[in-house]
Amino acid sequence: MPLLVEGRRVRLPQSAGDLVRAHPLLEERARLLRGQSVQQVGPQGLLYVQQRELAAASPQDGSISILGSDDATTCHIVVLRHTGNGATCLTHCDGSDTKAEVPLIMSSIKSFSDHAPCGRLEVHLVGGFSDDRQLSQKLTHQLLSEFDRQEDDIHLVTLCVTELNDREENEKHFPIIYGIAVNIKTAEIYRASFPDRGPEEELRAARALTGGPMISIYDAKTEQLRIGPYSWMPFPHVDFWLQQDDKQILEYTFRLP
Repeated sequence: MPLLVEGRRVRLPQSAGDLVRAHPLLEERARLLRGQSVQQVGPQGLLYVQQRELAAASPQDGSISILGSDDATTCHIVVLRHTGNGATCLTHCDGSDTKAEVPLIMSSIKSFSDHAPCGRLEVHLVGGFSDDRQLSQKLTHQLLSEFDRQEDDIHLVTLCVTELNDREENEKHFPIIYGIAVNIKTAEIYRASFPDRGPEEELRAARALTGGPMISIYDAKTEQLRIGPYSWMPFPHVDFWLQQDDKQILEYTFRLP
């Protein structure tokens, strides 16, 4: 079934800018989100979601009330929510395997919503900017296309991505919004930053650096964080890189294909 805006089928492919111009309500929602002040979210009741992770929970969860993620530059943060029972999934997508990741997001919500008597699936996409390599534009297109291919009707409620999330300063482009949070009790989505990115921030970051696939990190039935086993290959010339300053590492990184 199709991706919908205000009950109408979304015509794809088209840019995020063209899409919101065709649907003024999307443009207004993006404007309101950009205009918010950034709220600093503390660790109480928070489950922070890192890159290539997803977490899903319901309003009845006794351990967490907020899902959040930040540090999204070309990455996109995706929130999928079932309005019938309030089941909510937040994920931080980097474009590594969008075709496989969107079904995981859908499955995480269906594990709650199969028994919901009514309601609909609503998706919110935030992140990216007008980067020179057009990585954000590519990821926006991938996410819209993959959600459009799913069996269920999915209603696109928020689209604040790529050129809609871009600011220019000294002829350089930057994202406006780097992070968001969603309150799973109230469904409120807002701009956010996170001084605490636990639990087990280093362990989870190490898994992502190995290039592993997206994983679900939260068991809603037991209300426990879970991180499965992972492996990695030795990092070549690690002693050399540890001796370099940030500027040299960044210069080399941006030269990579």
